[in-house]
Amino acid sequence: MGHASKRLYSTASKLAVSTSQLKQFPPKEAIFRGDSRKPHFFDAESWAALQPPPTSSLTAFAHRIGLGTVLTSADEVRRACTHQSFLNLHAKFYPTSPAPLTNANLATIGNSLLGLFASEYIHASYPHLPTRVLKAAVSAHVGPLTCAGVAHEMGAASLLRWHRQPTTPTSPALLHSDALASIPRALTAMVYQERSLSSARKFAQSFFLSRDVDLRSMIKFRDPKRALTETVVKFNRDRPKSRLLKETGRYSNSPIFVVGIYSGADKLGEGFGSSLKMAEYRAAEDSLHRLYLTRTPSHLLQLPSSTFSSSRGNVYHRSSEEDYVPGELGEAEALYASSGRSSIVAPKRPTLEEEEMRRSGSVV
Repeated sequence: MGHASKRLYSTASKLAVSTSQLKQFPPKEAIFRGDSRKPHFFDAESWAALQPPPTSSLTAFAHRIGLGTVLTSADEVRRACTHQSFLNLHAKFYPTSPAPLTNANLATIGNSLLGLFASEYIHASYPHLPTRVLKAAVSAHVGPLTCAGVAHEMGAASLLRWHRQPTTPTSPALLHSDALASIPRALTAMVYQERSLSSARKFAQSFFLSRDVDLRSMIKFRDPKRALTETVVKFNRDRPKSRLLKETGRYSNSPIFVVGIYSGADKLGEGFGSSLKMAEYRAAEDSLHRLYLTRTPSHLLQLPSSTFSSSRGNVYHRSSEEDYVPGELGEAEALYASSGRSSIVAPKRPTLEEEEMRRSGSVV
């Protein structure tokens, strides 16, 4: 067996294409002609990428992800798994054949739907979440890397039809993860097209929004003590005060202090550290995390998209579900709650001592 044949068999074995599904294997392009002794170049990877996945694999994929009754035709699944970049490869080898259907339009619609579902779900679950963290949480739930990971878990990697594209002056390079991310987006649009908006939201909830995302690590503070002071003032509460709760080893080389921050009689948070300043810093962070990560109970969570009907019809028709009660909008985050990367220059503000002296009428 020659080098070209070995490479052909090894490439085909990595794909979901079985040799029994092919009309001719090995293809005639991979065989040397008898009248010519010159070496013949054959790209096994391009040939294998051109082969359509078998119908049984497409049908099994639709049933595996729970869309067997929605995607009843194998052509619909094949379209959802065909990236727009595949058209260039197909036109190069089959210029006279009709171009296959791709998921370009479906992926665009699905991306908008996933952004809608994730935005309303996160905002309704965490009403006080800062805007920048909200955007990061949406990307973590339905971003490109998450969509590519979901496609891998679905088992769609072997069904993807795409073609790698280099970087151009107008567009970046197309990677495998970028093409793979288009499959869950296209499936979301197909569910919306074949069923309803409510069904598409349930699909997104099952595969995307049900995942746990560490939001605490996304919230960073430039000055948590200052941010906590401004936040408490916005809620018309007493100014925060730090209190030493516990300590040990003050005069040793490894002391530990536990500091709590109170607003009146209410404890906002606590933190520990090897110094009082570190413990107070962590206590202020803990207080802000408790506010920003306050989550609405699941039985009280209502989404704006739940007002749409669960069946086909006019989107302005009122849903048969219970009446929608909009949740309260959270307070906007303080300026110092951001990580300081917004390039916004904060104005110089007076210190607490200067404010007290101004209120008492003394000259600063």
